[in-house]
Amino acid sequence: MCNVYGRKATRLLKMVLGCLLAAGFGLRSQPATAEAEIVGVASVIDGDTIDIHGQRIRIWDIDAPESAQLCYVDGKPWRCGQRASFALSDWIGRRTVACKERDRDRYGRFVATCAVVGDDMATWPVRHGWALDWPRYSHGAYAGAEREATTAKVGVWQGDFQLPWEWRRAHRN
Repeated sequence: MCNVYGRKATRLLKMVLGCLLAAGFGLRSQPATAEAEIVGVASVIDGDTIDIHGQRIRIWDIDAPESAQLCYVDGKPWRCGQRASFALSDWIGRRTVACKERDRDRYGRFVATCAVVGDDMATWPVRHGWALDWPRYSHGAYAGAEREATTAKVGVWQGDFQLPWEWRRAHRN
């Protein structure tokens, strides 16, 4: 279900219910099981980050080359990070994206599982070589899709590249 009112309304509702409980209205406390959900047309920020309704969302369990990151084919550089962004944008197009929050990162972005018309949004870029399974978080959830990409030599796997998490570490300012 789409949460059209956003996080602020959800927090307000929880606060009101909490006040009613504290005031002794006899309402039973229910465990918070609902995850925040954002649904809409996405703008691609980079190969693993999108924006829906002004909310930045990092795709759970994968890592794509950074926008400024270069890869090499036959020793020649190419902008694989930028190409990963374009590929994800082309695949999504104007279709509706639905994301469920799993966590927040240190920048305050949602980290979420997302789907485009029912297709897991993390699988597609990994299978096509535009992102990698991030075993630190995924525990190998996308390893099979990554093997398909490496075997087919598609995306970043067509040449040489630095793992995105290593590239970021090497380029920290």
